[in-house]
Order: sequence, then structure tokens, then C-alpha cells
Amino acid sequence: MALRFPPQSKYILLMKRLLPFLPFALFALALVALQLVLRAAGREYCLTQLTMSLYYAIVVIGLCLVMGYAGQVSLGHGAFFAIGGYTAAVLTTHDFSRYGTAGGAGGLKQAHLLIARDDLYGNQILTASPWAAFFAAMLVTLVIASLIGYPALRLKGHYLAMATLGFGLIINKIVVGTALFGAADGINGVPEWHLAPGLTVSGRSALRVENYYLAGGLVLALLMLLRNLIHSRVGRALQAIHDRETAAGAMGINTAAYKLRAFVLSALLAAMAGVFFTHYTGGIGPSEASAFKSVRYVALAASGGMASLWGVTGMSTLLNYLSLRGLFGSYDNAVFGALLVLIVSVAPEGPLKPLGLWMQAQLKKLFPVKSDETAAVSK
Repeated sequence: MALRFPPQSKYILLMKRLLPFLPFALFALALVALQLVLRAAGREYCLTQLTMSLYYAIVVIGLCLVMGYAGQVSLGHGAFFAIGGYTAAVLTTHDFSRYGTAGGAGGLKQAHLLIARDDLYGNQILTASPWAAFFAAMLVTLVIASLIGYPALRLKGHYLAMATLGFGLIINKIVVGTALFGAADGINGVPEWHLAPGLTVSGRSALRVENYYLAGGLVLALLMLLRNLIHSRVGRALQAIHDRETAAGAMGINTAAYKLRAFVLSALLAAMAGVFFTHYTGGIGPSEASAFKSVRYVALAASGGMASLWGVTGMSTLLNYLSLRGLFGSYDNAVFGALLVLIVSVAPEGPLKPLGLWMQAQLKKLFPVKSDETAAVSK
């Protein structure tokens, strides 16, 4: 016999089903509203820094998976960001025509993996296509993250943090000391990335709004992906490892494999952000691979709440935007540190946690559930 719910119970059931999608809808509305407000205020140029902040937020979202759910501390994600960015920059600016077009370069050109374009001085060169460079960056990151993660994730606590920090320092020294990577000057002249007809990753002012929505849409898609991952069997296993790794292993969970997969996935997200960021800004410098950048990513993850995807996204975007705008001038690092200490002291689980609890309390006041309806809903 089918259960018949009172009208209010049906409404509550519908609200419960739609509630998980509410944050995504609010995020999309916030993106649109912010762009419209900036346009009305004549400050649409601020979208440039917002777009860069959204790409940086992708790195912190990946750290949220590693630190907030797998319980691992990584101080090397700035290196993975640089690996993705530098791989794309080298492949899309290096002239492969010097190797001759009759051999392998000619075959790659016919396969559209190499394309002819003009460099900064108007000379025609043969470089890798941005799509080919993107997949190459993902492959390089996958290999390096697996090689680094397999031995490093057998470490725990500050030993793991020191190992990943050492890896980041190595990448930074390689970048600064290698002419192919532009040494201390970095790489400029990275071309635009034509993702699809009418969709181009570029820092040109004419494409400012388009790239803002592109970055926001990418962040939104990744948040949906990670949200589904966290609420799946894999996510529950990661939470079990975070809470009690020994107990999780005793229950049959392959803790080493899950930690490695989470680490590699977060590294791929960082590299992806590096590729998009490099094409958007038209270049990349060695500061992106510095140890300070890696520590900053960890601090941003802590300020938003390690296990809060929305918290780390919001706080990372906001704080990075304030830094990129130079709002605090030479006191930027001091103000950033003070804000971080304040947030961690007042709301260690992130500022969105108290806000979420307050909203739940308000919803309960607006839609009270009677005892008989509660029983019907639970059935």
C-alpha cells in the first residue's frame, strides 16, 4: 500500500532532494551577479584578477581533497601548478621547425599536434597545439605525482610535509636554473588557447567577460565532480582514513592506494589550473613554483575549512583577489597572515560552517516538521 504524505511532508521531501543542488545554483547566480554589478559600476576590469583567483582556487580545491578528506599534508602543490604551466608554455613556444618538417615534425603537423603560428617578432614558427600541450602536461604530472606520491605517502605528519616541500624546492631550482624554462625570466609569448568555436582562453580585454565565465564554469564543474566523489564509496573510504587510518586498514580499505589516488588527482587539478592560468596570462614565471606559493595554498585551504569545498573556494578566491589587486600594498603578506590567524581562531572549520548551521536553524523555524510527519518522511 502506497504511503500518502501530507502536503507539507511532500514539500519537505522535495526540499531535501533539491537542497544538495542549491549551493551550485547560488554559486552560478553569484558569478552572474558579480559580473553585472562590476559592469554597472564601471569596474569590469576587476574580472581579470577574479579570473586568475578562480584558477588559483582550483589548486586549493585539490588540496581540500588531500588534506580535508585523506588527512595528508602537501607542501608541493605549487610545484604541480608550475609543472602544468611550464609544460604547456614550453611546448607552445618552442620552435619545432628546426628539427625539419620532413621527419617526425612533419607527421605531427599533419596530425594537427603541431601548428604554424607567428611568434612575438612576426616570424613563423612550428609549435605544439595548446590541446596537445594540455594533454602532455596532464601526462607529465600524472607520472611525476605517481613517482613522488608512492614513496612519500608512506610517510605521516610533518615527515610527509617535509618530503613534498623538498620536491617543491627541487622543481623551483630546476625552473630557475634551466634555459629552456626561461630561467629567472620565465616564459612569455604563450599563445591563446582556442577551446572551441567562440571559446578562447586569453587575457585580451575583449575576451575578459568570456574568460571570467569560463574560469567560473570550470570551478563549478570541478566542485560538482568532487562533491559526487566525496559522497561516493571512495569519499567514505577517504574519510575513514582521515579519522582512523589503522581502523580503516583493518576493515579492508587499501589506505595506501586511496591516498595515492587522492594525491594524484589533486596534483592533476593543480596542473590543469597551471595550464589554463598560463594561457590566460600569456606566460609563467618561477615564482609560481616557489615554496611560498605552496605554503600559501595550504594556508588558504585552512582558512576555508579543510573539509569544506565551498569554504576553501570562497576564501581562496576572495583572499587571492585582494592580493592580486594590491589592496594592502607592501603589507599584503602581513594582512594575509593576520586574516588567516583570525579565521582559524574564530572558525577553525571555516567561516561557512557557522553560516550553514544558522541557515539550518532558520529553515527549521520556517518549516517546522511535526512528529507524525517526521515518521512518515523517515519511512
